[in-house]
Amino acid sequence: MIGVEKQLGLVRLVVGVWLLLWGACAGRFVVQKNSLKVTSPNSMKGAYECAIGNFGVPQYGGTLMGTVVYPRANQKACGDFDVSFKSKPGGLPVFVLADRGECYFTLKAWNAQNGGAAAILVADDRVEPLITMDVPEEEKADADYLEKITIPSALISKNLGDSIKKALSSDNMVNINLDWTEALPHPDERVEYEFWTNSNDECGPKCDSQIDFVKNFKGAAQILERKGYTQFTPHYITWFCPEAFLLSKQCKSQCINHGRYCAPDPEQDFSRGYDGKDVVVQNLRQACFFKVANESGKPWLWWDYVADFAIRCPMKEKKYTKECADQVIKSLGVDLKKIDECIGNPNAHEDNPVLKAEQEAQIGKGARGDVTILPTLVINNGQYRGKLDRTAVLKAICSGFRETTEPAICLSQEIETNECLENNGGCWQDTANISACRDTFRGRVCECPIVQGVKFVGDGYTHCEASGALRCEINNGGCWKDTQHGRTYSACIDGHTKGCECPPGFRGDGVHCEDVDECKEKVACQCPECKCKDVWGSYECSCSGGLLYMQEHDMCISKNTRTDYSWGFIWTIILGLAAAGVAGYAVYKYRIRRYMDSEIRAIMAQYMPLDNQGEIPSHTYPSRGNV
Repeated sequence: MIGVEKQLGLVRLVVGVWLLLWGACAGRFVVQKNSLKVTSPNSMKGAYECAIGNFGVPQYGGTLMGTVVYPRANQKACGDFDVSFKSKPGGLPVFVLADRGECYFTLKAWNAQNGGAAAILVADDRVEPLITMDVPEEEKADADYLEKITIPSALISKNLGDSIKKALSSDNMVNINLDWTEALPHPDERVEYEFWTNSNDECGPKCDSQIDFVKNFKGAAQILERKGYTQFTPHYITWFCPEAFLLSKQCKSQCINHGRYCAPDPEQDFSRGYDGKDVVVQNLRQACFFKVANESGKPWLWWDYVADFAIRCPMKEKKYTKECADQVIKSLGVDLKKIDECIGNPNAHEDNPVLKAEQEAQIGKGARGDVTILPTLVINNGQYRGKLDRTAVLKAICSGFRETTEPAICLSQEIETNECLENNGGCWQDTANISACRDTFRGRVCECPIVQGVKFVGDGYTHCEASGALRCEINNGGCWKDTQHGRTYSACIDGHTKGCECPPGFRGDGVHCEDVDECKEKVACQCPECKCKDVWGSYECSCSGGLLYMQEHDMCISKNTRTDYSWGFIWTIILGLAAAGVAGYAVYKYRIRRYMDSEIRAIMAQYMPLDNQGEIPSHTYPSRGNV
């Protein structure tokens, strides 16, 4: 009997190790890195690589400048610090440099954060490729403090750590810029991301954090997905049972489809509660829900289903069942029959297309490593590192958009700082507050804007000018314009696509125009009898002695002469018209008379010979008898 128990124990151990560690041992793990730039001292200036910690909040898409402090005591940061690392007003944030070893990476970060540090740099204690600092897996790890870590963390090489320590020991200030702007790819205006998760809610703090994340991130995820800004895909990790143990009790309780798809026992106890195969089936149901919802054009319903299932069908209340899941599905209006068809028969000795595709997707491609840890978030094929928190994840997703294509949710105050609010970001701005500063998630860009269909052109920093036919409608095209004494003058000419030109009566470059004093400069009203008076935008000219001013000739003439001349001209026109009428009438009468005469002669010629016609000869025909 003791031998049988030992054999069962061995099977349990082998299967458990295979299911939990197969991916980590055989998979390809990719370390996510960001750039670290040393800006001083000069002897260390340059860019270095560092590995992003899988906890805390990396500033995806941003940068953080700070000065490095290496504490005299507690150099491994495994205990509380007796000194404060909080920066003084106007000073640079402090980055604590700690040595690797003796305690968890997370504890080092927690102690540095409590000491007031803005970030922690952990120097490796051996020469080796960089690794990812992860959260501890042990049950005794304090989940509360893990969730409270908010400062970014990075592992640096031993060589860089030694160089920083040497510079500090020589009383040199070491300033570092942590740069996450290129930590994730950002090729275009749409972000594609994957969330590798699990329906199991009995795996402790990690399961709790996954469920909390789904509930908190659901709103933002659905906004991004509905408007086409993102393409989201959920995934589920499964393992296969080793062939030698297919008939064992452990594999039968943890696997479906004859050992092809398995999950660990939720309670790590095969004798009670739900089995691993129950988790696999519920994972499959969630994957099929997404497939059917996506085919109906509503992939965002997955977030509602997973959140509602976690609330309504928990394992603790013995509701982790198909019946409860079906009620949630029906409440969301998704086709239950199609989901059941997608799930198929878990007891069949055949592949399930959905789970088979999930296993293939676990294998890393390109820059993404194999997925072996839950939860895992992959953004634009780059693995997210850090706290599974709504704001932190949203920042990471926003960093995946090409600059200037980010949706409005990425430019909210809780996500980023609007650099255009301070000194207009150093960009061009006109008096009507039309600005070339465009806020982006990564900072700002200076580019001439388009306002009400009118495009501004220029470098965006010192100059922007309205262009196009409608440019005068927007701030008068950037040209001069003024109104005085009820008169308005403008240097913007409608129909011209660019340029400004001062109107007549003004001089200048079109952006600034000033009145011309025509009287003082003697450009008008200069005849002997003329009296000139300058007015804004023009002039007034009068004549002495009751004379009239003719502007087109710049001369004064007599009012009477002008009147006599005008009436004489009018009488000449009248007489001319009368003569023309009489002549026309005479011609008309003559032509009518000629026409009537010719008609009468033609009629009379038909009935009697006229005097000027010769006699008409007669013809005599012989009789028949004379022939």
